[in-house]
Amino acid sequence: MAIQQTLAIIKPDAVQRNLIGSIIQLMEANKLVVKKIIMMNLSVNQAEKFYIIHKDRDFYSKLIEYMTSGQVVVILLEGDNAIKAYRDLMGSTNPEEAEEKTIRKLYAVNTTYNSVHGSDSPENARIEIGLFFKS
Repeated sequence: MAIQQTLAIIKPDAVQRNLIGSIIQLMEANKLVVKKIIMMNLSVNQAEKFYIIHKDRDFYSKLIEYMTSGQVVVILLEGDNAIKAYRDLMGSTNPEEAEEKTIRKLYAVNTTYNSVHGSDSPENARIEIGLFFKS
């Protein structure tokens, strides 16, 4: 067993639709443990820093606008192979391609309003966790 930590964000579209509890329930049902949690509004600066890897992509400004449009829930998750476990639970970015019973299949509106974020690697998990939670 490799216990890992990963960062999860419940995005503005899911918060606005009152899906926080349903999404956390799925996390916990999949043996992911909520270690820390905060609800906040991301500033433009925080969103830009968080999504710096997408700076040169066409969708960057739209993504920043979306992520600062309302409250988000930032969660530090822990569990056995938590990064892969949570990414599998999230499902494909495109909800039409997502597996049944994944968060995005159940709750995402479209590729932009896809309800959740999850770290994609141990390196990015460390960076992302550090942006929101002090060790």
